[in-house]
Amino acid sequence: MPGKADKPTQNSALQGISEQENFMIRVLFICHGNICRSTLAESVFTHKVNSSALHNFEIDSFATSREEIGNPPHYGTVNKLREEHIPLVPHHAKQITWKDYERADYIIGMDTANIRNLNRMLKNDPDGKVYKFLSFIGSGRDIADRGIREILRRRTAMSWRDATAFWRICAGRKNLKNKKRRKQGQCPFAENAALAFYYKKIL
Repeated sequence: MPGKADKPTQNSALQGISEQENFMIRVLFICHGNICRSTLAESVFTHKVNSSALHNFEIDSFATSREEIGNPPHYGTVNKLREEHIPLVPHHAKQITWKDYERADYIIGMDTANIRNLNRMLKNDPDGKVYKFLSFIGSGRDIADRGIREILRRRTAMSWRDATAFWRICAGRKNLKNKKRRKQGQCPFAENAALAFYYKKIL
């Protein structure tokens, strides 16, 4: 019948969609309220992925608290993105759930308190998906929530650099889905010497 695919073609199409979904890399950025640090990282990472025509990423951001639920990104984040000519991803703050955990590959908290709260909320991270942002450069430092002044001065700039660096790591690796490499507290990309050099230049 015209306009109707035969059964083998339909099966092939469905298989292709399934394989594409399985290859998707789902990255969640987390901070306390989901209006400043995590939304900035989400927008930067989304911009970098789109600019590189990478289609196998799903990117989102969440809060550990309910304090800002429903609120848009903070004006400090919006202004910093505008300054860097990065499109803002439309977003309203939401709290992470167990269902989000099950779908995610990487859950990236900004500071020690985020990681502690994520472990409490997500059954102590049984699949080893939770990372602190700066662990990807071998650092235990926090991207701290220091209030409005730091949002406008130091913290947002740090998040911009770190989100850019994380994108470079993801774009340059083919084994992101290798869950055997995900050991809690360890960065699966630490051996990349070229990226280590890059970090030394920007941090």
